[in-house]
Amino acid sequence: MRIDIPQEAVRLLLSMTPEERREWLSKCSPETILLIDAAFEAWSAKGQIAPTAEGWRVWLMMAGRGFGKTRAGAEWIYRLGWSRPVRIALVAASIDEARAVMVEGVSGLLRVAKRQRHKLTWEPSLGRLTWPAGASPNSIRAIIPTG
Repeated sequence: MRIDIPQEAVRLLLSMTPEERREWLSKCSPETILLIDAAFEAWSAKGQIAPTAEGWRVWLMMAGRGFGKTRAGAEWIYRLGWSRPVRIALVAASIDEARAVMVEGVSGLLRVAKRQRHKLTWEPSLGRLTWPAGASPNSIRAIIPTG
């Protein structure tokens, strides 16, 4: 599911100072704020959306802390899970890190699904995340790199 908000609304929000934006958002309902947050592609930065060209194999986001690498990756993986049957490996320094950041974290897959008003089935003991019936059933496993 993709949530679209009018581009003029996005431009208006982006043109505001942080103080003006805070004031404007303080007048919004919680539902409206969640919808704005869920419309990631509308307000994402250049480089946070996966390439659209055919045949690419590597998408590198080389950026510092706070750029939104985890959120961008979670948004992309989440959409892959709804689009077609795929198996995905989440690679991190450890299984605990993959779980805490990529799956359960504030920018992780479970939070992205919640923003989109969907519930994924997370089985921590198996390291498996499954999309609901009606979407493609997929497994996501965290792989611990060696060496």
